Amino acid sequence: MANDKDKKGSMTVAEAGRKGGQTVRDERGREFYEEIGKKGGETVRNERGREFYEEIGRKGGETVRDERGREFYEEIGKKGGQTVRDERGAPFYEEIGKKGGQKVRELIEEGKRAAQSDNKKGD
Repeated sequence: MANDKDKKGSMTVAEAGRKGGQTVRDERGREFYEEIGKKGGETVRNERGREFYEEIGRKGGETVRDERGREFYEEIGKKGGQTVRDERGAPFYEEIGKKGGQKVRELIEEGKRAAQSDNKKGD
């Protein structure tokens, strides 16, 4: 392989690819990669559907669980919660708690109305 490199030039294919990628990055910037990534993601979604992402997410989660254990999720959840607490403070939790409580009340009322409607239909 080293002889092939000497005969064909001073760069391997990997080196040439890396150099080309760096040139594109320098010329087009981060936004270019974001745009092509979004387009690629949309294409995959259209071709394979939501279930594909659910499947690969589940498999990835299972792999991480098997490799790192459940404690890993506890640790990153705790860190994430502490970060949110530090960045947003108590008012954020009050706000989302109220929203959650309102949603629960709405769902209970909806269930009661549905039950009353069913009772009237049964009469």
